Amino acid sequence: FYYFVRLCLDKILLQCILQSRTLSGADAINALRPFYFAVHPDFFGQHPKEREVNENSLKRLNGYLENLQKPGFRSFKPTQLTFYVREREPNSSNVQESFSASGFRAVSFTLHTRDLLSTVLDILNSCSLSTEHVQSLNVNSQPHKETKSTVNRPIKWDKTYYSFTGFKDPEEELEQAQRVETTLLSWLDNNEASAVKKLKKSLPLRKELERLKIELSHELQLSDIRWQRSWGIAHRCSQLHSLGRLVQQRPEILENVKGRTVVFTDRSGMSAAGHIMLGTMDVHHHWTKIFERLPNYYKLQKRLLLLEDRISQLLGGIQVIYIEELQPLLTLEEYFEILNSFYNKLRDSRLPFHPRSLRGLQMILESDRYAPSLHELGHFMIPTVCDPAALQWFIFAKAQEARENLKRKEEMMITEKELISTSTERFSLDRLYKEPSVSSAQMIDCCKRLLEESLPYLQGMHLCISHFYSVLQDGDLCIPWNWK
Repeated sequence: FYYFVRLCLDKILLQCILQSRTLSGADAINALRPFYFAVHPDFFGQHPKEREVNENSLKRLNGYLENLQKPGFRSFKPTQLTFYVREREPNSSNVQESFSASGFRAVSFTLHTRDLLSTVLDILNSCSLSTEHVQSLNVNSQPHKETKSTVNRPIKWDKTYYSFTGFKDPEEELEQAQRVETTLLSWLDNNEASAVKKLKKSLPLRKELERLKIELSHELQLSDIRWQRSWGIAHRCSQLHSLGRLVQQRPEILENVKGRTVVFTDRSGMSAAGHIMLGTMDVHHHWTKIFERLPNYYKLQKRLLLLEDRISQLLGGIQVIYIEELQPLLTLEEYFEILNSFYNKLRDSRLPFHPRSLRGLQMILESDRYAPSLHELGHFMIPTVCDPAALQWFIFAKAQEARENLKRKEEMMITEKELISTSTERFSLDRLYKEPSVSSAQMIDCCKRLLEESLPYLQGMHLCISHFYSVLQDGDLCIPWNWK
C-alpha cells in the first residue's frame, strides 16, 4: 500500500513539474524574438538564396510549433532545419543593434522535442543566442512562486519507475531520436503516399495553369511568364486570371509587351534584367500604370545598356552582367543608379586597363560588399564602393583563374543538363528541378548519387532538389542535395 501511494505521489509531482515548465504559444513567440530577428527573410533582401532557405525553414518550424500545441499531439518525427543567421557584433548590448551587415552563417539543427520550452531552448542554443530571457518567461508563467526551487530542481527517476508504471523514459527517447538520422529511402517511404495524394489533387490546376500561361503568352506575344517565389499552383492560376481580366478590360495598354518576360513578384515595375514585374499585392490600377510607363522604361534601359558598355571599356572589355538567381531583385531605376555611381568613380580614377585585355571575363556589381571576390562560376563580384586601385590589382591577379572557372562552368552546365535528363528518364519523373540556391556542382553530385539507387517511389512525381526534406502543398517532393 505504501509503495502504491508513493507511486501516485510521484506521478502527481511529475505532472506538476511538466505543467509548470510548459510555455504558452505567446510565451514561445516572445522567447524566439531574437531568433526571428536574426533569420527573418525581410533582412535578406540582398541575398535571394539565403532568403528563400529561411522562408522555407520558417514555414516548417511554424508547423512544428503548431503541432506541439495541439491537444493530444503524439506523433514524433525529428525535423531537420537550416537557417542563415545574421552575424552579431560581439560588443553590442542592444538587441536591435547587435546585428551587423557584414554577413551571416549557416546553421543546421534537428528538432526532436515534445514540448515548447525544450524546443525554444534547442533553437536558441543551436543559433548561439542567449536563453536568459527564457528563464524569466518560465518563472513568470509558474502559478506558485513558492514552488520555484522544486520546479528548477533536476530530477532523475530510477529506471524501475518507468518499467513499473509504463511511462516512457524521456532520456531513452532522446537518445533514440538522436540516433535516428533521416535517410532518403526512409523519408520517401513515410511521405510518398502524402505526396501522391497532393499531386493528384493538383493535376487539374496544373493543366489549367499551363493552359492560361500558353494563352496569355500567345495573346500578348510574351517571351515568358515567371514567378519570383514558389507560390502554389492555385495562387499562380489566380494571378494569371487577374492578368487575363486586365487584358480584356484594357487591351490598348498592352501593346508594348511584345517579346518581353512578365514576372509576378512582390512589387511592380521593371527589373534590372528588363522584365516586367507585376506585384501580386497590387491591384489592376497599379499594373495598368506599369504598362503605361513601358516606353519610358525602355528608354531608361537603353541608357543602362550604354552605361554597361562604358564601364566595360574602362575595365579592359570585361562584361558587366546581372544574374537573377544570384543577385537581389532590383528595379531598373535602382540598378541604373548603382551603375551610374560606379561609372563616375571609374571615370575619375582613370585606371590604366589595356583595351580589350579582359574580354571574355564577366563581373556583377554588388552594393552590400566591401571587398572584391571571384565566384566559383567565374564572374567577379565587385562592390560599388571598392577602391579602384585595389580593384585593378584584384582583377589582374585573378584573371586567369576567372577564365578557368568560366570554362569549368560551361562544362558543368552541360553535365548538369545531361544528368537531369538521365535522372528524369531513369526514375520516370514528371519533372526534376532545383531551387536557385542549389549550385550546379551540388546538383551534379546529387544526381550522380541518385542514379546509383533504386527508387520506385519517384515514378510520375515532381522532384525538387533543395536543402531540406519537404512535401509542398501541390505534391512536389523536396529533398536535400546532400541526402544520406
